[in-house]
Amino acid sequence: MKDYQKILVVVDPTTENQVALARAVTLASKCNAQVTVFLSIFDFSYEMTSILSNQEREAMRQGVIDQRLAWIQDLLAAYTHLQLNIDTQVIWHNRPFESIINHAISGQYDLIVKGTHAHDKLKAVIFTPTDWHLMRKAPVPVLMVKAHDWPAAGKILCAVNVATEDTDHQMLNGKIIEHAKDLADKFSAEVHLVNGYPGTPVNLAIELPDFDAQSYNETIRMQHEQRVSYLAGAYDIDPNHCHVNEGLPEDVIPELAEKLDAELVILGTVGRTGFSAALIGNTAEHVIDSINCDLLAIKPDGYKSPLEEA
Repeated sequence: MKDYQKILVVVDPTTENQVALARAVTLASKCNAQVTVFLSIFDFSYEMTSILSNQEREAMRQGVIDQRLAWIQDLLAAYTHLQLNIDTQVIWHNRPFESIINHAISGQYDLIVKGTHAHDKLKAVIFTPTDWHLMRKAPVPVLMVKAHDWPAAGKILCAVNVATEDTDHQMLNGKIIEHAKDLADKFSAEVHLVNGYPGTPVNLAIELPDFDAQSYNETIRMQHEQRVSYLAGAYDIDPNHCHVNEGLPEDVIPELAEKLDAELVILGTVGRTGFSAALIGNTAEHVIDSINCDLLAIKPDGYKSPLEEA
């Protein structure tokens, strides 16, 4: 896989503990990568000050940007001994996710790193957070960082989809595993595969009295186990690190991540947009609030951000 040579890390001015910056620095140290510390800020009150001229408003905005740049330099003081290539970028923009994605595209970054925390799930359906926009619309991998450490001999969990033989899904599975193996080599971690398979539909058992639910379940389980085993063999992954469990991915993945005390979950996200995405979300969005470790969301090859198409 392509190494992470350019990392864009988004800092959070509302918190003292910059987990994303710490993670990005650790990654950069392993990959010898360039890091850009990025902040998108906006204060509507500065735009509403009608008694000021355009030049005065611009000067006020620049004053805020300069303050934030100085704050970031203070953050970076803790990492000067590492002699990494780190630069900073503060942008005045009223839609943070757009400024992040546009900067990632124009700068040809390999990875976006951003800190996150549990959201109120009800509000998340109505008020889509920046995290969700990034996972849907960023064309590069997005690493969502929580406070969980990446210890030596840790565990990286790949969420694979083997329910279909669709070529695009198979290629995305491969891409997920390749990212995992590369990170595992750098951090001396184990790679595990996880897959959830659906249980017997209740309506079938009710409508068809002779329907053998147990046999049906067993057949589905064996199909999924065989496909996961094939994936493991193709990528030289320990068969004992394959986990096939009954249930929805958004339930199975967090449960196993907690059981293994995984440091990272990697999954694919197809980038749905529009009303259905806002209402339903996708697996990545359901999982992110339910796991206590980092999440790396990866797009299929050839994915084009709607911001590029606009």
